[in-house]
Parts: sequence; C-alpha cells; structure tokens
Amino acid sequence: MTATRTLVEAGTERLRAAGSSDTPRLDAELLLAHAIGVDRTAVIAHGDAPVGANAAAAYEALIARREVGEPVAYLRGIKEFHGIALTVDARALIPRPETELLVDTAIAMVMAALTTGAVRTGPLRVADVGTGSGAIAVALAVALRKRHVPPEEVTLVAMDVSEEALDLARENAVGHGVGDRLQFITSDLLPPGARSGPFDVVLANLPYVRGGELDATAGQPVSTTFEPRLALDGGDDGLLIIGRLLDQLAWGLAVDGVALLEIGGDQGSTAPALVADHLPGWGCEVIRDLAGLPRVLRLRREAG
Repeated sequence: MTATRTLVEAGTERLRAAGSSDTPRLDAELLLAHAIGVDRTAVIAHGDAPVGANAAAAYEALIARREVGEPVAYLRGIKEFHGIALTVDARALIPRPETELLVDTAIAMVMAALTTGAVRTGPLRVADVGTGSGAIAVALAVALRKRHVPPEEVTLVAMDVSEEALDLARENAVGHGVGDRLQFITSDLLPPGARSGPFDVVLANLPYVRGGELDATAGQPVSTTFEPRLALDGGDDGLLIIGRLLDQLAWGLAVDGVALLEIGGDQGSTAPALVADHLPGWGCEVIRDLAGLPRVLRLRREAG
C-alpha cells in the first residue's frame, strides 16, 4: 500500500503539470481525503498512513478528472459556503466565497428591518433571484433561524429559470432543515407582477461574466467549462441579465425596498451607470469586498 504523503505529492505534480489548478496541493489533499473518507486534516497529519488499493484507485480517478479541469466541488459533491456545507453538482453554479459578502449584507439588512419597530401589515418579503444551488437563500434562512426569527416574519422566495437548479436548491434547504422557511418558484428573474406583490428585499447573484471570456476558455482545463453557461454568461458586457432585472425592479421592488446585486470586480463604474440609465433617481451604492474590489450593488427605491 502507498502512503498518503506519496499519493498527495504525485497528485500535486500531475495537477501542476496539467495547469488545471491554481492550488494543486490543496486539491490533491482534498481529493485524497474524499477518496479515503476522512477530513483533509487527517491526510496532512498522517502522511505515513497507508492507503488501501480501492481508495488509491478512487483517488487516481479523481485526479484524472481534475487534470482536465472538473471542479473539486463537483468531484467531492459539496462546497463550504457561509459556514454551511452545500450539495453541489453540474445543475448549478458552484457558490463562490465572494458571494458571502452579499449574504452578510442581507442578514444585517433583514435584521434591521425586523427590529426597527415599524408597523408592518405582513411578513417581510425577500426574493433570491437566480438562486442556483440555493446558496444565498439557504444561508440566509439558516442565519435567521439561528437568530430565532420566526418563519412567519419573513417570506423567503427562491426562484430560478432552471428546474434542475431549483431541485438542487430544495435539496439543500431540506438538508439544512430550512425547507419550511423557503418557497421555490420557476421564473425567469422576477415572476410576472411579483405574484403576491412587490418584494421588500431582492437579492441576486446573476451571470456577470462576459460571453467572450467564456468563449476564450472553451476547451481549456478550467472549472467554468464544467459549470452551466446559463449561470455565467452575462452577454457582451457582462451586464445583460442584470440590466433585465433592473427593469423588473421598477415594479418588483416595494417603495423603500432594497436590492443587493453581486457584480464583477471590474464593474464598479459600468454597473452604477447602468442603474442610473434604467432606474433614474434610485439610490445606488457600491459595496467593496475585503480585497477592495467592487462586489455588491445596493439599490434603494426611494419613496415619492
């Protein structure tokens, strides 16, 4: 039997040579841990431990798939996001760490709305547009449960044009015990008329990658070639789908409502300009991430 350290080093070299990973050693450690059925820390701590033939063969198969660019998250079937482990597969985009800023901002905003003492005639209505794996909606629902917010105080609706993605989102919601806090709707962005009325909060991590950038990586060993193009392609300037949602916010966002939209790190000027064009007079703020990059647009529909 081969030692864990030997397998990790061999896998690392293969991934480095293939150019399929920016973190070849981390990927090799995660995949070996997955093949063995242990945590990555066990692989690191026990480099001399022998690996059985079946586990070694499974690891070799995983490395071969990673060599051609298949994402580690798809190979393991899970992705850690905002403190929870989500099931992921090719039905939806893999949740990115950058999106956690949107979730953090949403939690703070929802909690503030619930504790201001303002008189409400019904629950706070929150939409997660283009939910994909359900990462944003599920993370928000889990956070509200931890803060002892009763389900009846917040109506949280997750929507996506892809039925397959919605199925994955449902699985994640049930898996984290928040299925009773979420509604799921098949819709191309906001549903017509926002169904039961406009939303108080709209959250969205929509496709914002330029189509040309995706074309340039076609056939290369990169993760995005394995993810649904529908969840990545934002058109020629990366803002096509976001622009469509901006038009819908005119009737889909309540007066004094707030929308949080994730944007690319190079869209800090173009995205606000698009807002000014589509929604003149609306408040628009760019929230930057820890790296100082534009990451979230915060839009407010003012009264009057």
